[in-house]
Amino acid sequence: MKTNWRLFVGLAIFYVVMTLIYYYLGGEAVGISGMLLSACLAGMVGFYLWFTDKRIGRDLPEDRLDAEIAEGAGELGFYSPHSWWPLPVALSSMVTALSLLVGWWMTLIGVGALVISIIGFVTEYEKPLAENAPH
Repeated sequence: MKTNWRLFVGLAIFYVVMTLIYYYLGGEAVGISGMLLSACLAGMVGFYLWFTDKRIGRDLPEDRLDAEIAEGAGELGFYSPHSWWPLPVALSSMVTALSLLVGWWMTLIGVGALVISIIGFVTEYEKPLAENAPH
């Protein structure tokens, strides 16, 4: 993780330096804004990785040159084997995007459907409190 955050912080510094050079050479406002936003994005990712590295408080196998591949093995997370929720999320996103061409009334319908489908997608495996209560 140390290499990752150093890479992104270095990239943010590089973008800032290139933005200054571009500005002094008479660059346009859109290019300057884009490069500054790129620097901010790289800086945010670098800060997040640095903060996560400090919270973990130990060297990960990716940071050591003598580490074995098996040391990095472990649980990667839970992935739903059969979820139908990505379909309504995609359809409501499509309706929301196309509604900007059709009319604002359709945008409200698309955003409402998108909010409902995202809530369903995120809370798909949540259990109600009544099931968790002791018997």
